[in-house]
Amino acid sequence: MNAEQFCAKYAVDRMGTSSLKWDALQVRFGDPDLISMWVADMEFRTCDAVIEAMTERARHGVFGYSFVPDEYYEAFFNWEEKHHGYRPQKDWMRFSTGVVVALYWFVNAFTKPGDSVMILTPVYYPFHNAVKDNGRKLVTCELTNTDGRYTIDYEKFEKDIVDNDVKLFIQCSPHNPAGRVWTEDELDTVLGICKRHNVLVVSDEIHQDIILGDKKQIPSAIVKGGKYADNLITVTAPSKTFNLAGLLNSHIIIENPEIRAQYDNYAKTVNQTEVNIMGLTAAQAAYTQGEDWLEGALSVMRENYEYVCKTLKEGAPKIVITPLEGTYLMWLDMRAYLDPDSVKDFTQNKCRLAVDYGEWFGSQCKGFIRLNLATEPKYVKAAIENIIKNIKAL
Repeated sequence: MNAEQFCAKYAVDRMGTSSLKWDALQVRFGDPDLISMWVADMEFRTCDAVIEAMTERARHGVFGYSFVPDEYYEAFFNWEEKHHGYRPQKDWMRFSTGVVVALYWFVNAFTKPGDSVMILTPVYYPFHNAVKDNGRKLVTCELTNTDGRYTIDYEKFEKDIVDNDVKLFIQCSPHNPAGRVWTEDELDTVLGICKRHNVLVVSDEIHQDIILGDKKQIPSAIVKGGKYADNLITVTAPSKTFNLAGLLNSHIIIENPEIRAQYDNYAKTVNQTEVNIMGLTAAQAAYTQGEDWLEGALSVMRENYEYVCKTLKEGAPKIVITPLEGTYLMWLDMRAYLDPDSVKDFTQNKCRLAVDYGEWFGSQCKGFIRLNLATEPKYVKAAIENIIKNIKAL
């Protein structure tokens, strides 16, 4: 299914549906009439198989306590193996209501107040919050930005670990908002440094299925034959892949039995809920029957990305576009045209857009904006046209 066909079948108006992205604009941005390009979900119905499976479950009419059936594990493991070359095992698996929730748990389970936790910035702002909200020391290692493409300064990364006695590193792979799909050599170097200095790694791989370029997503657990799996916690979810975030179902994968036991002991103190049967039902259907839907969604994202690149190159060529290898979140450096302090006023009040602002992701990124491309082309076109028009009016 091509992008046009996909949009014709699956695009929906989300206004009036208690959508955080659209119906909370007044609360989040102080203006209900913006074009919403911010939070990372989609304006597309999920695949038919998911809706049918949930409808069938709803008709049963009982929503009592549930457990994870073997069929779910098989569906997820088959997906991971087919798409990423990684097959977890059932006893490695734990569940959470979301990846962000899990990050908060890991900070508390594996560090003490005052301990140092590292992130590579710019990075998704809940990474920052999970550290600071829990009274840990946040260590930010800036990625190197070369004409919009981000890489890791390994020497600085290791020095920051040693100088700050870092205990935990939270990795983003693919990286949001830098759009990087890390190569195996990059992952090998970073994971090797962490293992050498006894730094536990949590790898957020929630965007693993959203690959727009030619690079292959490599799970950290299989880097160099799995040599770092014993120093690793992986978190994934079907939410970004199939637009299921509201169903509160995410995966925690811990191969090392000692780390798993430490996590379980902590989880007993904070997590006494059962799994969400509707979230499980939806994900199982998506993993078994959602591949064609995902290919259609990816075709829309790719066309949106190509449109933005082409149109900005013609109409506002000084905007620096970060190459989008993975995720559907586009990172734009507006500073060639705008003073960083004016970007919010320009974007919101002149261009009429609700976006994520660069300073949310890192202190050095004021003047950047992040745009969500997992949406109808009409919104992307309106956003880019408004940006170009108002830049020309400066």
